[in-house]
Amino acid sequence: MDEVEVEVVVAHSERATLRVGDVFLKVDADQARLDTEVEAMALVPVPTPEVLWHKPPVLALAAVPGTTLGRLGGPSTGSPAAWAAAGAAIRKLHEAPLPPWPARGKPIEELTAELDAECEQLISHSVLPASLVTRNRQVAEAALRPWTEMFTHGDLQIAHVFVDGDEVTGIIDWSEAGPGDALYDLATFTLGHEEHLPDVIAGYGTDVDLDVIRGWWSLRSLLVIRWLTDHGFDPFAPGCEVDVLKSRM
Repeated sequence: MDEVEVEVVVAHSERATLRVGDVFLKVDADQARLDTEVEAMALVPVPTPEVLWHKPPVLALAAVPGTTLGRLGGPSTGSPAAWAAAGAAIRKLHEAPLPPWPARGKPIEELTAELDAECEQLISHSVLPASLVTRNRQVAEAALRPWTEMFTHGDLQIAHVFVDGDEVTGIIDWSEAGPGDALYDLATFTLGHEEHLPDVIAGYGTDVDLDVIRGWWSLRSLLVIRWLTDHGFDPFAPGCEVDVLKSRM
């Protein structure tokens, strides 16, 4: 009998994901997040993992076929057609009827206050040069505007989209799903892979405000630098969040 290994996919103080063979086990003390994930996957018109069982605080999901388009800080293995297919799938999600729960994100005023406080911390603790923080705070301003709510994934990192050839086979990690800004999804998906944004937009099939997408790149990166560092991740690694900020200079 072959021995099945347990792989820690991600683990920090809020939640953990383990892979055991072809099964993913998500452990989350916040039952609402797991409930949202299950409900969202039942509603969205895009491929998602099969739910094997759900016994809080654990959710068991079947592995999704295919591979991801890449990862933040690493090369992209996907073709332009694969990125375009991802854009088409994202558009399909955004056109779906809104879910029956409220948005999980913060109001613009609260988000602005949080961003300003975080920028102050980054500068006062010498985490990043003041010029870098100030420039990206200016760029981030474009994202701080009213938007029409759409059904959004809420954490659409490149590692959450799987493809086989030029076909999207699954989108995972729906715990942040809900009404939100469509351009935030597009920005999160292309973070650190700006060169593929034209392919994604081509598949998405409609004009988007590039200044807003760049604003979300800066805003998201500024907000997570200290959190990532505190939880054992490295935002200073090549191609990651700090490099995203530097690209705006």
